[in-house]
Amino acid sequence: MTCELDRAYGDHLTAGDLAVLGDLVGERSLVDALSSQELDDAVFGPAAVGDPLHFASPFLTFAVAVHRTAERLQEASYVEEWVGPRRRVPVFAVEPLRQLLSDQRRRYFFVELLSSYTHVVSGSTWTATRRGWRRRRFSELDPVQLAELLETVAPAELAGVLRRLGDLALSRTGVFPDHTAGTPLGRASAEARLLRSAGVDTSRVEPGTLPPFELLERLRSRWYRLAVQRAIAPSASTAVLESIADGFSDARRILNIVTDRYLFPLREQWFGRPAA
Repeated sequence: MTCELDRAYGDHLTAGDLAVLGDLVGERSLVDALSSQELDDAVFGPAAVGDPLHFASPFLTFAVAVHRTAERLQEASYVEEWVGPRRRVPVFAVEPLRQLLSDQRRRYFFVELLSSYTHVVSGSTWTATRRGWRRRRFSELDPVQLAELLETVAPAELAGVLRRLGDLALSRTGVFPDHTAGTPLGRASAEARLLRSAGVDTSRVEPGTLPPFELLERLRSRWYRLAVQRAIAPSASTAVLESIADGFSDARRILNIVTDRYLFPLREQWFGRPAA
């Protein structure tokens, strides 16, 4: 598996990344090098600032951040838990986070997720209605618009849209928790659409009764599980997705820690601001 993941990481590396890596890899696998303190220093240390020959891509930056977070958690007795805008409290439940990051494929999941939001997909589709053709816009940063796509895409594409809905919910609650907690998802009709897209009976859960952060956190696991069910065939990636769905709060907690420790100063430069 290590060789396979080395190739997967290597496919994303730029010339700048290779300059950063230099001799740091040596006889180690790339996956092992990503966890090293030396690479942490090379990417995030003072010497890395302003050196055009050692400019890490967002992908390598996220890879080091995720792997180094996994290493730091091995020695941590507690973590600073996000509990609300500008509020953190110490929580001693670290073992679930260690377990989630113990699998190298799950680490790659987080890296790929973060990297995917540095290039956002948007566009429009045309849908036939009783009043003629209607143009629908969509953006990967807007969960309501993404949910609308489920009504128009081909059956073979449903799993991909459901996966992306789960990704968006995880990235918004993990990377931008304060903004997500304080920003409504839209009118009751918009929330109802999100609930229906996740298979929630809106006669039992009234739209508007859950805060936006809690709503996205709950729906994310349902979107991921639906994506697994809609997948054409089981695979290693669907198994990872299922495990992320099972530990939905722990996955968000990991991204909170990665963001607080490594990504906070540059997150809007990489990801832009999340949609309202």
